[in-house]
Amino acid sequence: MSVLRPLDKLPSLNTATILLVGTEDALLQQLADSMLKEDCASELKVHLAKSLPLPSSVNRPRIDLIVFVVNLHSKYSLQNTEESLHHVDASFFLGKVCFLATGAGRESHCSIHRHTVVKLAHTYQSPLLYCDLEVEGFRATMAQRLVRMLQICAGHVPGVSALNLLSLLRSSEGPSLEDL
Repeated sequence: MSVLRPLDKLPSLNTATILLVGTEDALLQQLADSMLKEDCASELKVHLAKSLPLPSSVNRPRIDLIVFVVNLHSKYSLQNTEESLHHVDASFFLGKVCFLATGAGRESHCSIHRHTVVKLAHTYQSPLLYCDLEVEGFRATMAQRLVRMLQICAGHVPGVSALNLLSLLRSSEGPSLEDL
């Protein structure tokens, strides 16, 4: 059980691996299934974890993208994400980590304010995506987006790197945290 590093394993030929980290098993599995249905030129591998660190005894491939799924209806989900972030090497935050907030559609049921998640993403200089994973259409659209991000992070899109993607996603965000 150690810190997860982006280059601690050799890449597999034409394989892209994503790690979905979150407390909502059913939603993560549905998102993973939607991603596996997407047409992808690479072999797509999706790994699920409730939290980090990952067990060191498990033989796993190199992870190209980590997605921390935060359910805005659960304070435990945010706490779990914050604790898991301590087990990720700083170099992963150079475009290979993103946050996915789910449950924002029903704000009256939220136990975590959106600003808290925005601040978390800003602290780690990582993109924040919103999606209600309980709605199949939204989940399918998010699966497409994550597969495309994964292909870029795995180096399977010529001319675009994870850092390019990060700068594009950062420039497309709204006002900075200081402007809010």
